[in-house]
Amino acid sequence: MAVFIFVIFVVFVISLSFYLGNKAKSASGYFAAGGQIHWIVNGIAFAGDYLSAASFLGICGMIATLGYDGFLYSIGYLAGWIVALFVVAEPLKKLGKFTFADALDAKFNSSGIQLAAAISTLVVSIFYLIPQMVGAGTLVTPLLHLDHHWGVILVGVIVITIVATAGMASTTYVQFIKGAMLIIFSTILVISVLYKGINLVPPAIDQAGNITEFYKYKILDAQETNNIIIPVDNSYTFISQKKIIDTKTKKIQSEFVKLSKNYPLILKDNHFQFNYMGINVSLPEDATEKLKNLSLEQSEQIININNTKYIHKTINGEKVLVLYEGRSEIIDGLRCVMQDGKLFAKIENWWKKENIDGKIKLIEAQTVSVRPNEAVMINGAPASFINQLRTVGTLEAISGNTSPDYKIDKTNPIIFLAILSDDKTIFNQWKSTKFNDGNAQITAYYPKQIKGSAVMRPGQFFKIESSWKEKIDFISLMLALFLGTASLPHILIRYYTVPNPSAARKSTIVAIAAIGFFYILTLYMGLGAAINNVLNPADSNMSAPLLAKSIGMTIFAIISALAFATVLGTVSGLIIAASGAVAHDLLDRFSNLKMSEKQKVNVGKLAAFTVGFIAIILGIIFKSVNVSFLVGLAFAVAASANLPSIVMLLFWKKTTAAGIIASIIVGVTLSVGLILFSPVMYALYGLPIENAPIQLKSPAIISVPLSFLALIIVSLLTQKKIEK
Repeated sequence: MAVFIFVIFVVFVISLSFYLGNKAKSASGYFAAGGQIHWIVNGIAFAGDYLSAASFLGICGMIATLGYDGFLYSIGYLAGWIVALFVVAEPLKKLGKFTFADALDAKFNSSGIQLAAAISTLVVSIFYLIPQMVGAGTLVTPLLHLDHHWGVILVGVIVITIVATAGMASTTYVQFIKGAMLIIFSTILVISVLYKGINLVPPAIDQAGNITEFYKYKILDAQETNNIIIPVDNSYTFISQKKIIDTKTKKIQSEFVKLSKNYPLILKDNHFQFNYMGINVSLPEDATEKLKNLSLEQSEQIININNTKYIHKTINGEKVLVLYEGRSEIIDGLRCVMQDGKLFAKIENWWKKENIDGKIKLIEAQTVSVRPNEAVMINGAPASFINQLRTVGTLEAISGNTSPDYKIDKTNPIIFLAILSDDKTIFNQWKSTKFNDGNAQITAYYPKQIKGSAVMRPGQFFKIESSWKEKIDFISLMLALFLGTASLPHILIRYYTVPNPSAARKSTIVAIAAIGFFYILTLYMGLGAAINNVLNPADSNMSAPLLAKSIGMTIFAIISALAFATVLGTVSGLIIAASGAVAHDLLDRFSNLKMSEKQKVNVGKLAAFTVGFIAIILGIIFKSVNVSFLVGLAFAVAASANLPSIVMLLFWKKTTAAGIIASIIVGVTLSVGLILFSPVMYALYGLPIENAPIQLKSPAIISVPLSFLALIIVSLLTQKKIEK
């Protein structure tokens, strides 16, 4: 069902592109849809452009994992439209023709502005393309069961086809349809979540989309003797422990303990399988014959000393006694053992060590282990289609009630928020850490209990009550979101698709209403995902589609198709903005090639192929980063590079061409430079984040003021030449 609806939607989008492509022969038709789009259609298309992968996938994921802090992104995104409405909408329509550079250069006819504005458009478009492509790969993986990079490539190919056929006309109507449907079906999803209610034991979803029983992660009592952790449950055996040390304070951040346990192997349908952490893990076909042979082998001579079994083994030419653990066979990195005539899978996994009320508690964790030969183990067993990280996201208590049978049916929006904000409501939020175990790289995911009152107020991500650096980071991000909206190329060029300035203003008002309503829905979708056991602990971007999957496969199919269309539409708009910068600004105006209308369109299509290829590469590289966070960086670059020149051109008569050029150069260089040397990029480089020379996560608080300052100073310095 999901794949069918997905394919139907993609075929419809491409068919619409070819149909409208026959009408987009001129440059005006290709880059600005002929300036004849109705303001209501354009307003919803604005919403479609803006409700990108970051809004639908990223914000829902951030709310699900970070609570109210994720919702602050929604507030920042929406607030940016106030700038667009009161500052940019009508004046920009009066100044421009096709592109952002048209507006800036309307009064000057400066080749320098044409070059700087075109480069700025390309840089901002590429930065904004990264999270869209990351979101595309994340979405396609569970829907079509493709690897992330194939999802990114698939989106790239489809989008390039859309842009190369019809340009802005196709993009506008795709965004209109998608924007309207996204709001309608997100509303249906929220109503379904409220109707479903709140409970402590929501079922999980496996990789095949099947609903599975709720799995309660274990907590073991343990004792410590001579640095050896001994679980009270003797079915577990201690192997080793790992202490995570803070590189700055040199204090222990956290401790993990590695335990092993044998799980019975059962032969079913000619496959050996075992039940572990709530799912049946099957061994590959070639394991069946190996394990059958293992059971037929002759028993070793076992020597029993003090109820402990030993066998003789020859080591370096000498016969010595070693501990007998049973005959064994390694299957894809998993040790299978024969003990007392029975076959077992020996699982080794990590547990988080906590001291609670003076007692040692071992909390069951989930792990991903990657070995030098790139073999991947999930929770101690070989990674497979079924054996992936289990979905998480549950409540430990509902307003103080901890009984598994306790639940609240059919809530309404107010009661839903009130219950989750209760000080006695406890969320199980999953955190992660990385460490090495010999030559294997381990990523451990573990639950942490947090009060509902803490989840529903700022502080999980933006620690504004702590250091000055955290406060500045928060202000910097909000500044980027507030100023970035009116600076995004694919948003700016949409003002050229309507007939007049009045229509531009009305389009903006429609967009604000639609976007504001949708962002309220993201709060409920994100919190719904946080409590309904649908979160992938390694990737929050799929929260909303997986929430839909827990409701039913039909709505999952529709929501997934719409999310995919969200990516298609936004990427299309960005590539059109970038291709317009190349064909219209760089080649036609800056290089003065004087191309015909048809040549402009052809060059624009060629540029679309190039930018699309770059977007595919970057989408694969930035696979693991939350898309909403990446969009925050794109907004920071846009606010730094574009907004100062737009605002000052409209409202300061002394603005000069040289000032605008200086502002764009300073804004682009500073924002990109600060990002490249930030903790986020150092993490991607594989370097310690504390070594990053720039400790700000968002550069806007530095780059935006300096961009304004550069424009003012250079404009004043070049004012004298104009007067003379």
